[in-house]
Amino acid sequence: MNVMINDISRDLDTTVQGVQVAITVFLLVMAALMIPGGKLTDRHGRKRCFLTGLVVYAVGALLSAAAPGLGVLILGNSILEGIGTALLIPPVYILTTLLYPDVTSRARAFGIIMALGGVGAAAGPLIGGLITTAISWRAAFVFQALVIAVIVWLSRHIDDPLPPDPTRSFDTGGAVLSAAGLVLVVMGILAADNNVWLMIGLLVLGALVLMWFFHWVRAREQSGREPLLSLGLFRNRTSNLGLVTQNVQWLLLMGSSFTVAAYLQVVRHYDAIQTGVIFTAATLGLLASSLSAERLAERRPQRTLIMTGFLVSVAGVAVLIALAGSFTTAWAFVPGLLLLGLGLGVMLTPSVNVVQSSFPEEQQGEISGLSRSVSNLGSSFGTAIAGTILVSGLTSGAYAAAMITLAVIGLGGLGAAALLPRPARRPQTHRRAGPLPRGVNP
Repeated sequence: MNVMINDISRDLDTTVQGVQVAITVFLLVMAALMIPGGKLTDRHGRKRCFLTGLVVYAVGALLSAAAPGLGVLILGNSILEGIGTALLIPPVYILTTLLYPDVTSRARAFGIIMALGGVGAAAGPLIGGLITTAISWRAAFVFQALVIAVIVWLSRHIDDPLPPDPTRSFDTGGAVLSAAGLVLVVMGILAADNNVWLMIGLLVLGALVLMWFFHWVRAREQSGREPLLSLGLFRNRTSNLGLVTQNVQWLLLMGSSFTVAAYLQVVRHYDAIQTGVIFTAATLGLLASSLSAERLAERRPQRTLIMTGFLVSVAGVAVLIALAGSFTTAWAFVPGLLLLGLGLGVMLTPSVNVVQSSFPEEQQGEISGLSRSVSNLGSSFGTAIAGTILVSGLTSGAYAAAMITLAVIGLGGLGAAALLPRPARRPQTHRRAGPLPRGVNP
Protein backbone atom coordinates (compact mmCIF):
# COMPACT_ATOMS: atom_id res chain seq x y z
CA MET A 1 0.00 0.00 0.00
CA ASN A 2 2.82 2.44 0.79
CA VAL A 3 4.19 2.32 -2.77
CA MET A 4 0.70 2.62 -4.33
CA ILE A 5 -0.31 5.92 -2.69
CA ASN A 6 -0.32 8.04 -5.86
CA ASP A 7 -1.83 5.32 -8.09
CA ILE A 8 -4.69 4.51 -5.72
CA SER A 9 -5.37 8.19 -5.07
CA ARG A 10 -5.72 8.92 -8.79
CA ASP A 11 -7.70 5.79 -9.68
CA LEU A 12 -10.20 6.01 -6.80
CA ASP A 13 -10.39 9.83 -6.87
CA THR A 14 -9.25 10.11 -3.26
CA THR A 15 -6.40 11.82 -1.39
CA VAL A 16 -3.23 10.81 0.41
CA GLN A 17 -5.21 11.15 3.64
CA GLY A 18 -7.77 8.66 2.28
CA VAL A 19 -5.03 6.09 1.65
CA GLN A 20 -3.59 6.85 5.10
CA VAL A 21 -7.00 6.09 6.64
CA ALA A 22 -7.17 2.77 4.74
CA ILE A 23 -3.71 1.73 5.97
CA THR A 24 -4.40 2.86 9.54
CA VAL A 25 -7.78 1.10 9.71
CA PHE A 26 -6.15 -2.13 8.50
CA LEU A 27 -3.57 -1.91 11.29
CA LEU A 28 -6.25 -0.90 13.79
CA VAL A 29 -8.51 -3.85 12.95
CA MET A 30 -5.55 -6.16 13.51
CA ALA A 31 -4.79 -4.52 16.86
CA ALA A 32 -8.42 -4.57 18.02
CA LEU A 33 -9.02 -8.21 17.08
CA MET A 34 -5.64 -9.75 17.89
CA ILE A 35 -6.59 -10.52 21.52
CA PRO A 36 -9.91 -12.19 20.54
CA GLY A 37 -8.00 -13.98 17.77
CA GLY A 38 -5.52 -15.36 20.30
CA LYS A 39 -8.39 -16.58 22.54
CA LEU A 40 -10.14 -18.29 19.64
CA THR A 41 -7.07 -20.49 19.07
CA ASP A 42 -7.73 -22.23 22.41
CA ARG A 43 -11.37 -22.88 21.52
CA HIS A 44 -11.06 -23.82 17.83
CA GLY A 45 -7.42 -24.86 17.47
CA ARG A 46 -4.38 -23.05 16.18
CA LYS A 47 -4.29 -24.63 12.71
CA ARG A 48 -8.00 -24.03 12.05
CA CYS A 49 -7.72 -20.35 13.02
CA PHE A 50 -4.61 -20.04 10.85
CA LEU A 51 -6.36 -21.46 7.77
CA THR A 52 -9.54 -19.45 8.37
CA GLY A 53 -7.51 -16.27 8.63
CA LEU A 54 -5.75 -17.03 5.35
CA VAL A 55 -9.04 -17.56 3.51
CA VAL A 56 -10.59 -14.36 4.91
CA TYR A 57 -7.45 -12.44 3.93
CA ALA A 58 -7.60 -13.78 0.36
CA VAL A 59 -11.26 -12.76 0.02
CA GLY A 60 -10.33 -9.26 1.20
CA ALA A 61 -7.50 -9.06 -1.32
CA LEU A 62 -9.78 -10.01 -4.23
CA LEU A 63 -12.42 -7.52 -3.09
CA SER A 64 -9.74 -4.81 -2.90
CA ALA A 65 -8.65 -5.63 -6.45
CA ALA A 66 -12.21 -4.97 -7.69
CA ALA A 67 -12.83 -1.89 -5.50
CA PRO A 68 -14.71 0.90 -7.38
CA GLY A 69 -14.02 3.42 -4.62
CA LEU A 70 -12.29 4.04 -1.31
CA GLY A 71 -15.16 2.57 0.73
CA VAL A 72 -14.92 -0.87 -0.88
CA LEU A 73 -11.11 -0.74 -0.66
CA ILE A 74 -11.41 -0.13 3.09
CA LEU A 75 -13.88 -3.03 3.37
CA GLY A 76 -11.57 -5.42 1.53
CA ASN A 77 -8.10 -4.30 2.51
CA SER A 78 -8.70 -2.73 5.90
CA ILE A 79 -11.56 -4.80 7.35
CA LEU A 80 -11.39 -8.29 5.81
CA GLU A 81 -7.59 -8.45 5.47
CA GLY A 82 -7.32 -7.04 9.00
CA ILE A 83 -9.66 -9.72 10.37
CA GLY A 84 -7.79 -12.42 8.47
CA THR A 85 -4.44 -11.26 9.83
CA ALA A 86 -5.79 -11.15 13.40
CA LEU A 87 -6.82 -14.80 13.03
CA LEU A 88 -3.65 -16.11 11.39
CA ILE A 89 -0.89 -14.28 13.30
CA PRO A 90 -1.46 -15.55 16.92
CA PRO A 91 -1.22 -19.24 15.89
CA VAL A 92 2.22 -18.60 14.36
CA TYR A 93 3.65 -17.26 17.63
CA ILE A 94 1.81 -19.77 19.83
CA LEU A 95 3.00 -22.77 17.81
CA THR A 96 6.57 -21.45 17.79
CA THR A 97 6.56 -20.99 21.56
CA LEU A 98 5.12 -24.46 22.16
CA LEU A 99 7.45 -26.26 19.78
CA TYR A 100 10.67 -24.55 20.96
CA PRO A 101 10.80 -24.62 24.79
CA ASP A 102 14.25 -23.12 25.52
CA VAL A 103 15.31 -19.50 24.97
CA THR A 104 18.06 -20.19 22.42
CA SER A 105 16.06 -22.45 20.10
CA ARG A 106 13.05 -20.17 20.41
CA ALA A 107 15.22 -17.19 19.52
CA ARG A 108 16.40 -19.09 16.44
CA ALA A 109 12.82 -19.91 15.46
CA PHE A 110 11.57 -16.35 15.98
CA GLY A 111 14.67 -15.12 14.14
CA ILE A 112 13.76 -17.27 11.14
CA ILE A 113 10.19 -15.96 11.25
CA MET A 114 11.41 -12.36 11.42
CA ALA A 115 13.97 -13.02 8.67
CA LEU A 116 11.32 -14.47 6.36
CA GLY A 117 9.15 -11.50 7.25
CA GLY A 118 12.10 -9.34 6.19
CA VAL A 119 12.30 -11.22 2.88
CA GLY A 120 8.60 -10.55 2.32
CA ALA A 121 9.00 -6.92 3.32
CA ALA A 122 11.98 -6.54 0.97
CA ALA A 123 10.20 -8.21 -1.93
CA GLY A 124 6.78 -6.65 -1.28
CA PRO A 125 7.51 -3.02 -2.24
CA LEU A 126 9.57 -4.12 -5.26
CA ILE A 127 7.02 -6.63 -6.55
CA GLY A 128 4.14 -4.29 -5.72
CA GLY A 129 5.90 -1.42 -7.49
CA LEU A 130 6.64 -3.53 -10.57
CA ILE A 131 3.09 -4.89 -10.81
CA THR A 132 1.56 -1.45 -10.18
CA THR A 133 3.71 0.21 -12.87
CA ALA A 134 3.50 -2.60 -15.44
CA ILE A 135 -0.15 -3.59 -14.98
CA SER A 136 -2.16 -1.95 -12.19
CA TRP A 137 -2.30 -1.62 -8.41
CA ARG A 138 -5.34 -3.92 -8.60
CA ALA A 139 -3.18 -6.74 -9.98
CA ALA A 140 -0.96 -6.42 -6.88
CA PHE A 141 -3.93 -7.45 -4.71
CA VAL A 142 -4.63 -10.42 -7.00
CA PHE A 143 -0.99 -11.40 -6.48
CA GLN A 144 -1.62 -11.35 -2.70
CA ALA A 145 -4.47 -13.84 -3.14
CA LEU A 146 -2.22 -16.14 -5.19
CA VAL A 147 0.45 -16.06 -2.45
CA ILE A 148 -2.23 -16.96 0.12
CA ALA A 149 -3.30 -19.93 -2.01
CA VAL A 150 0.29 -21.24 -1.95
CA ILE A 151 0.48 -20.83 1.85
CA VAL A 152 -2.81 -22.71 2.32
CA TRP A 153 -1.45 -25.58 0.21
CA LEU A 154 1.82 -25.69 2.19
CA SER A 155 0.05 -25.54 5.57
CA ARG A 156 -1.56 -28.97 5.14
CA HIS A 157 1.47 -30.49 6.94
CA ILE A 158 1.16 -28.30 10.06
CA ASP A 159 0.56 -30.24 13.28
CA ASP A 160 -1.17 -28.66 16.28
CA PRO A 161 0.53 -29.94 19.48
CA LEU A 162 -2.49 -29.06 21.65
CA PRO A 163 -6.05 -30.20 20.90
CA PRO A 164 -8.77 -27.52 20.68
CA ASP A 165 -11.11 -27.11 23.64
CA PRO A 166 -14.64 -26.30 22.38
CA THR A 167 -15.86 -25.91 25.98
CA ARG A 168 -13.73 -22.79 26.52
CA SER A 169 -15.96 -19.75 26.91
CA PHE A 170 -15.51 -16.61 24.83
CA ASP A 171 -15.97 -13.13 26.30
CA THR A 172 -17.96 -11.41 23.53
CA GLY A 173 -18.70 -8.32 25.63
CA GLY A 174 -15.03 -7.83 26.43
CA ALA A 175 -14.10 -8.24 22.76
CA VAL A 176 -16.59 -5.55 21.73
CA LEU A 177 -15.49 -3.11 24.44
CA SER A 178 -11.76 -3.52 23.79
CA ALA A 179 -12.20 -3.14 20.02
CA ALA A 180 -14.46 -0.09 20.39
CA GLY A 181 -12.06 1.63 22.80
CA LEU A 182 -9.03 1.13 20.54
CA VAL A 183 -10.93 2.29 17.45
CA LEU A 184 -12.06 5.48 19.17
CA VAL A 185 -8.55 6.33 20.38
CA VAL A 186 -6.91 5.88 16.96
CA MET A 187 -9.75 7.68 15.16
CA GLY A 188 -9.22 10.55 17.60
CA ILE A 189 -5.59 10.80 16.50
CA LEU A 190 -6.63 10.78 12.83
CA ALA A 191 -9.06 13.64 13.47
CA ALA A 192 -6.31 15.90 14.85
CA ASP A 193 -5.71 17.81 11.61
CA ASN A 194 -9.44 18.36 10.92
CA ASN A 195 -11.11 19.20 14.21
CA VAL A 196 -9.37 19.55 17.57
CA TRP A 197 -12.60 19.26 19.57
CA LEU A 198 -13.56 16.08 17.69
CA MET A 199 -10.10 14.69 18.43
CA ILE A 200 -10.47 15.43 22.15
CA GLY A 201 -13.99 13.99 22.25
CA LEU A 202 -12.96 10.75 20.55
CA LEU A 203 -9.87 10.32 22.76
CA VAL A 204 -11.86 10.90 25.95
CA LEU A 205 -14.65 8.57 24.81
CA GLY A 206 -12.09 5.91 23.85
CA ALA A 207 -10.41 6.17 27.25
CA LEU A 208 -13.78 5.80 29.00
CA VAL A 209 -14.66 2.71 26.94
CA LEU A 210 -11.27 1.14 27.74
CA MET A 211 -11.85 1.85 31.45
CA TRP A 212 -15.23 0.14 31.10
CA PHE A 213 -13.45 -2.81 29.46
CA PHE A 214 -11.04 -3.24 32.38
CA HIS A 215 -13.94 -2.94 34.85
CA TRP A 216 -15.79 -5.60 32.85
CA VAL A 217 -12.76 -7.92 32.94
CA ARG A 218 -12.32 -7.47 36.71
CA ALA A 219 -16.02 -8.24 37.31
CA ARG A 220 -15.82 -11.44 35.24
CA GLU A 221 -12.71 -12.60 37.06
CA GLN A 222 -14.30 -11.95 40.45
CA SER A 223 -17.40 -13.93 39.44
CA GLY A 224 -15.29 -16.90 38.35
CA ARG A 225 -15.96 -16.49 34.61
CA GLU A 226 -13.15 -16.45 32.04
CA PRO A 227 -12.52 -12.92 30.71
CA LEU A 228 -11.21 -11.96 27.29
CA LEU A 229 -7.92 -10.94 28.88
CA SER A 230 -6.71 -11.81 32.35
CA LEU A 231 -5.56 -8.79 34.35
CA GLY A 232 -2.85 -11.05 35.75
CA LEU A 233 -0.99 -10.62 32.46
CA PHE A 234 -0.27 -7.03 33.48
CA ARG A 235 1.24 -7.96 36.85
CA ASN A 236 4.51 -9.11 35.27
CA ARG A 237 6.82 -6.09 35.20
CA THR A 238 9.25 -7.61 32.69
CA SER A 239 6.45 -8.48 30.29
CA ASN A 240 4.92 -5.00 30.64
CA LEU A 241 8.21 -3.34 29.71
CA GLY A 242 8.63 -5.78 26.81
CA LEU A 243 5.16 -4.87 25.54
CA VAL A 244 6.06 -1.16 25.65
CA THR A 245 9.20 -1.80 23.59
CA GLN A 246 7.19 -3.84 21.07
CA ASN A 247 4.63 -1.05 20.71
CA VAL A 248 7.30 1.61 20.12
CA GLN A 249 9.26 -0.59 17.69
CA TRP A 250 6.29 -1.06 15.38
CA LEU A 251 5.31 2.59 15.81
CA LEU A 252 8.77 3.54 14.53
CA LEU A 253 8.65 1.04 11.66
CA MET A 254 5.19 1.85 10.30
CA GLY A 255 5.33 5.57 11.07
CA SER A 256 8.67 5.97 9.27
CA SER A 257 7.58 3.77 6.35
CA PHE A 258 4.41 5.76 5.68
CA THR A 259 6.09 9.15 6.18
CA VAL A 260 9.04 8.43 3.88
CA ALA A 261 6.89 6.70 1.23
CA ALA A 262 4.32 9.51 1.11
CA TYR A 263 7.04 12.16 1.02
CA LEU A 264 8.90 10.42 -1.81
CA GLN A 265 5.77 9.99 -3.95
CA VAL A 266 3.86 13.21 -3.27
CA VAL A 267 6.67 15.74 -2.73
CA ARG A 268 9.57 14.19 -4.67
CA HIS A 269 7.21 12.65 -7.31
CA TYR A 270 8.84 9.19 -7.32
CA ASP A 271 6.89 6.35 -8.89
CA ALA A 272 6.04 3.01 -7.27
CA ILE A 273 9.17 1.22 -8.53
CA GLN A 274 11.55 3.95 -7.38
CA THR A 275 9.93 4.03 -3.94
CA GLY A 276 10.11 0.25 -3.65
CA VAL A 277 13.80 0.19 -4.58
CA ILE A 278 14.66 2.84 -1.97
CA PHE A 279 12.81 0.92 0.75
CA THR A 280 14.89 -2.16 -0.01
CA ALA A 281 17.62 -0.60 2.15
CA ALA A 282 15.43 -0.80 5.27
CA THR A 283 14.16 -4.28 4.59
CA LEU A 284 17.63 -5.64 3.79
CA GLY A 285 18.87 -4.20 7.08
CA LEU A 286 15.94 -5.84 8.87
CA LEU A 287 16.67 -9.13 7.13
CA ALA A 288 20.41 -9.09 7.93
CA SER A 289 19.95 -8.41 11.64
CA SER A 290 17.02 -10.85 11.97
CA LEU A 291 19.14 -13.65 10.50
CA SER A 292 21.66 -13.03 13.28
CA ALA A 293 19.04 -13.35 16.04
CA GLU A 294 20.22 -16.76 17.29
CA ARG A 295 23.90 -15.78 17.36
CA LEU A 296 23.14 -12.48 19.08
CA ALA A 297 20.89 -14.18 21.67
CA GLU A 298 23.76 -16.51 22.60
CA ARG A 299 26.29 -13.70 23.00
CA ARG A 300 24.32 -10.76 24.40
CA PRO A 301 21.50 -10.33 26.94
CA GLN A 302 18.10 -9.51 25.50
CA ARG A 303 18.03 -6.18 27.36
CA THR A 304 21.29 -5.15 25.67
CA LEU A 305 19.99 -6.11 22.24
CA ILE A 306 16.76 -4.12 22.67
CA MET A 307 18.59 -1.02 23.89
CA THR A 308 21.10 -1.28 21.03
CA GLY A 309 18.26 -1.64 18.55
CA PHE A 310 16.59 1.54 19.77
CA LEU A 311 19.84 3.50 19.63
CA VAL A 312 20.54 2.42 16.05
CA SER A 313 16.91 3.00 14.96
CA VAL A 314 16.75 6.52 16.42
CA ALA A 315 20.10 7.26 14.76
CA GLY A 316 18.56 6.08 11.48
CA VAL A 317 15.63 8.48 11.88
CA ALA A 318 18.06 11.32 12.61
CA VAL A 319 20.03 10.51 9.45
CA LEU A 320 16.79 10.43 7.42
CA ILE A 321 15.98 13.94 8.64
CA ALA A 322 19.47 15.34 8.09
CA LEU A 323 20.21 13.91 4.63
CA ALA A 324 16.72 14.49 3.21
CA GLY A 325 17.05 18.19 4.00
CA SER A 326 20.55 18.45 2.50
CA PHE A 327 20.36 16.36 -0.68
CA THR A 328 17.80 15.88 -3.47
CA THR A 329 19.13 12.52 -4.67
CA ALA A 330 17.26 9.32 -3.80
CA TRP A 331 20.46 7.85 -2.34
CA ALA A 332 20.14 10.29 0.57
CA PHE A 333 17.41 8.07 2.06
CA VAL A 334 19.40 4.83 1.89
CA PRO A 335 21.75 5.23 4.93
CA GLY A 336 18.93 6.21 7.30
CA LEU A 337 16.61 3.45 6.10
CA LEU A 338 19.43 0.90 6.39
CA LEU A 339 20.16 1.95 9.99
CA LEU A 340 16.45 1.88 10.81
CA GLY A 341 16.11 -1.65 9.43
CA LEU A 342 19.23 -2.90 11.22
CA GLY A 343 18.09 -1.46 14.54
CA LEU A 344 14.59 -2.86 14.31
CA GLY A 345 15.85 -6.29 13.26
CA VAL A 346 18.19 -6.43 16.28
CA MET A 347 15.41 -5.83 18.82
CA LEU A 348 12.22 -7.33 17.36
CA THR A 349 13.08 -10.93 18.22
CA PRO A 350 14.34 -10.34 21.81
CA SER A 351 11.28 -8.20 22.59
CA VAL A 352 8.96 -11.02 21.49
CA ASN A 353 11.05 -13.51 23.43
CA VAL A 354 10.95 -11.40 26.62
CA VAL A 355 7.16 -11.28 26.56
CA GLN A 356 6.39 -14.85 25.44
CA SER A 357 8.92 -16.40 27.84
CA SER A 358 7.39 -14.63 30.85
CA PHE A 359 4.35 -16.94 30.93
CA PRO A 360 3.67 -20.72 31.06
CA GLU A 361 2.21 -22.77 28.19
CA GLU A 362 -1.41 -22.49 29.35
CA GLN A 363 -1.26 -18.68 28.99
CA GLN A 364 0.45 -18.60 25.59
CA GLY A 365 -2.83 -17.99 23.74
CA GLU A 366 -3.63 -14.95 25.87
CA ILE A 367 -0.17 -13.41 25.90
CA SER A 368 0.37 -14.02 22.19
CA GLY A 369 -2.87 -12.20 21.38
CA LEU A 370 -1.97 -9.35 23.73
CA SER A 371 1.57 -9.13 22.34
CA ARG A 372 0.42 -8.97 18.72
CA SER A 373 -2.34 -6.52 19.64
CA VAL A 374 0.10 -4.17 21.34
CA SER A 375 2.49 -4.40 18.37
CA ASN A 376 -0.22 -3.68 15.81
CA LEU A 377 -1.59 -0.89 17.98
CA GLY A 378 1.90 0.61 17.78
CA SER A 379 1.73 0.30 13.97
CA SER A 380 -1.64 2.08 14.02
CA PHE A 381 -0.29 4.84 16.26
CA GLY A 382 2.77 5.27 14.02
CA THR A 383 0.75 5.66 10.83
CA ALA A 384 -1.89 7.81 12.55
CA ILE A 385 0.49 10.14 14.43
CA ALA A 386 3.23 10.60 11.82
CA GLY A 387 0.77 10.45 8.92
CA THR A 388 -1.49 13.09 10.45
CA ILE A 389 1.46 15.46 10.95
CA LEU A 390 2.67 14.81 7.40
CA VAL A 391 -0.62 15.15 5.48
CA SER A 392 -1.39 18.41 7.28
CA GLY A 393 1.33 20.05 5.17
CA LEU A 394 3.02 17.56 2.82
CA THR A 395 6.16 19.71 2.80
CA SER A 396 9.74 19.18 3.88
CA GLY A 397 8.88 20.93 7.16
CA ALA A 398 5.99 18.56 7.86
CA TYR A 399 8.24 15.62 6.94
CA ALA A 400 10.87 16.75 9.46
CA ALA A 401 8.23 17.35 12.15
CA ALA A 402 6.78 13.85 11.68
CA MET A 403 10.21 12.19 11.82
CA ILE A 404 11.31 14.21 14.87
CA THR A 405 8.14 13.09 16.65
CA LEU A 406 8.98 9.46 15.85
CA ALA A 407 12.56 9.92 17.13
CA VAL A 408 11.32 11.34 20.44
CA ILE A 409 8.93 8.41 20.88
CA GLY A 410 11.82 6.07 20.04
CA LEU A 411 13.83 7.58 22.90
CA GLY A 412 10.88 6.74 25.16
CA GLY A 413 11.16 3.13 24.01
CA LEU A 414 14.87 3.20 24.84
CA GLY A 415 13.97 4.34 28.35
CA ALA A 416 11.55 1.41 28.76
CA ALA A 417 14.24 -1.02 27.55
CA ALA A 418 16.71 0.40 30.08
CA LEU A 419 14.26 -0.54 32.87
CA LEU A 420 14.24 -4.22 31.87
CA PRO A 421 15.93 -6.39 34.51
CA ARG A 422 19.62 -7.01 34.04
CA PRO A 423 20.63 -10.64 33.54
CA ALA A 424 21.79 -12.41 36.66
CA ARG A 425 25.55 -12.74 36.93
CA ARG A 426 27.02 -16.21 37.04
CA PRO A 427 28.61 -17.00 40.41
CA GLN A 428 32.38 -16.93 40.29
CA THR A 429 34.52 -19.65 41.89
CA HIS A 430 37.63 -18.60 43.78
CA ARG A 431 40.75 -20.74 43.93
CA ARG A 432 42.35 -21.42 47.34
CA ALA A 433 45.84 -20.13 47.77
CA GLY A 434 48.41 -22.75 48.66
CA PRO A 435 48.01 -26.53 49.02
CA LEU A 436 44.67 -28.13 49.93
CA PRO A 437 44.28 -29.55 53.45
CA ARG A 438 45.02 -33.25 53.86
CA GLY A 439 42.05 -35.44 53.02
CA VAL A 440 40.39 -32.95 50.67
CA ASN A 441 40.20 -34.00 47.04
CA PRO A 442 41.14 -31.31 44.51
